[in-house]
Amino acid sequence: MSAIYKTLLLALITVLFLSIIKLGAQDMMNEFQSRIAVQEQVTNLFVYTDEHQWEKLKEIFAETVQLDYSSFTGQAATELAPEQIIAVWSGFLPGFKSTHHQIGNVMVEIMGEKAKVFAYGTASHYLPNDVAEDFLIVVGSYDFELIKNDDVWKVKSMTFNFKYQDGNTELPKLIQKETEE
Repeated sequence: MSAIYKTLLLALITVLFLSIIKLGAQDMMNEFQSRIAVQEQVTNLFVYTDEHQWEKLKEIFAETVQLDYSSFTGQAATELAPEQIIAVWSGFLPGFKSTHHQIGNVMVEIMGEKAKVFAYGTASHYLPNDVAEDFLIVVGSYDFELIKNDDVWKVKSMTFNFKYQDGNTELPKLIQKETEE
């Protein structure tokens, strides 16, 4: 093998190797950006809920959402439009003086145009009252599925996995009673 041929072959191998590294780095960067965007959407879901920013919240959801709180409510999972979810949440959550949803231990898996998210969740509800404690804390975890729609990640499925609650479990009934009056 001539020296020129060896040099050309080595140069070709080097260019191929560097191209593969560059493509791998680009794929890693794309996945990293997707992970950040997905986690941000899930975080925004809870922030917008606590801040009663219903129009912004609507933009987080896909056209329909599989909503499953069955482990907490005993009611079957259901497919809902964002407007239906927001109608329920906006009719109930503002009855509390304050709510605070906190997520942590977030794990994101990207699969092309789909993503799965697991997160621990704690929801604090505060309502001063003369009946009992002012707080209700609900603890569990969430499983989300998101889809990429026009380069924006949207929540397609949301499952709450109830662990326990503490505090005044009558607070939701107090809100319902005030709403009916």
